[in-house]
Amino acid sequence: MSASTPASSPAPVRDVRPARPRRRRPGPGWVPRQHGAWAMLVVPPVVGGVLGGWSWRHVLLLVAWLVGYLAYHAAGLWLRSGRKVRYRAPVAVYGAAGLMLLGVLLGVAPHLLLWAPAFAPLLGVSLYASLRRADRSWWNDTVTVLAAALLTPVAAGLGTGDPRSGAVWTATVVLAVYFLGTVPYVKSLIRERDDPRVLRGSVVYHVVAAAAGALVHPLLGFVGALLALRAWLVPHRWPQVRPAVIGAGEVVATLAVTAAVLLAV
Repeated sequence: MSASTPASSPAPVRDVRPARPRRRRPGPGWVPRQHGAWAMLVVPPVVGGVLGGWSWRHVLLLVAWLVGYLAYHAAGLWLRSGRKVRYRAPVAVYGAAGLMLLGVLLGVAPHLLLWAPAFAPLLGVSLYASLRRADRSWWNDTVTVLAAALLTPVAAGLGTGDPRSGAVWTATVVLAVYFLGTVPYVKSLIRERDDPRVLRGSVVYHVVAAAAGALVHPLLGFVGALLALRAWLVPHRWPQVRPAVIGAGEVVATLAVTAAVLLAV
């Protein structure tokens, strides 16, 4: 044995710690990635519940509505994929859960069937858009906003007050106008930010909406004016704003509009 290799030389120590298992992400269709949709889903039934008078049935409505959205999202993804097998499981699970919850809801509030002629065409048009891979189209965004806004009078009808009051329908229109305005605003920041027509259309829409809101109540006009300023300022000042920042801004704007609606109507 040579002097350069002593017998007492220790062997290299290996790291024997077990590797951490990788977290498995949910498969496609289980978790929607459109985080901005949740505000549009939750606010109308909450406003309708406040204006119509709270009832225990509102909890069932909200759960059924959210599960129904999960089923709708999964079905849209399945249709866009060309009806591939790997996308069927969430459609089956969420669809079955949604139908069960809908059956229970109709059992305690059968009058909700009167809304079927309003929701069925909107759902059909939106699923057709997914089949045509036009889920990001302007017309599909419009029908989804209208469907969400209609949850305001639906929720009000489950309450203890009068669902046909002018306040309920005023709130429905205001929320529909607001959420429709988010469509060109977000498109002017992300998918169509290079099209100046989208930006101009977004600004004009918000200015007109603010003027109309002022005719209903000064508070609605004030919030509308802030949204119109945002529609012009953000694309000019921060044209490369990240989607996460846009989403955070939408949450703040939605809370402001919700508070204004409840205070004004």
